[in-house]
Amino acid sequence: MIEEVKLVYLSKTRAKDRPFIKTAKDAFDILMKHWDMHQIELLEECKMLLLDSRLRLMSIASISKGGLSGTTVDPRIVFSIALKRRATRFILAHNHPSGSLEASKTDIRLTQKFIKAGAILDIPVEDHLIITKDNYCSIIDDYSEALALEI
Repeated sequence: MIEEVKLVYLSKTRAKDRPFIKTAKDAFDILMKHWDMHQIELLEECKMLLLDSRLRLMSIASISKGGLSGTTVDPRIVFSIALKRRATRFILAHNHPSGSLEASKTDIRLTQKFIKAGAILDIPVEDHLIITKDNYCSIIDDYSEALALEI
């Protein structure tokens, strides 16, 4: 017996009812409504916002939860979710339990990796946010020079 793979898509939300994500602040505001505020300063977590071609939010997916200083973000998981949801772009977000909004070299390398993979799959990374309970940092906006370099 061989299993057959069948593609099916059933949308539960009409496109016109989806909120627009035009800025990193828009993404942060939505993420704050969906983040466990009891754990934001306890453990690191990664989520993604899946967007359509007009930058409307289609879905939010939880990618991983880790410990105090890190979590694993597997590109295969991220892109399989984006492909399954038919997203045309996405925003990654993870918190820093320390409260620091500074991107680490690992954060920058991860963003570079996703930008390259997204270009190949034609599913671009719109942004990668670092969030705390009070604020956010856009790696795409604030670290554009570092992203251009090979680290």
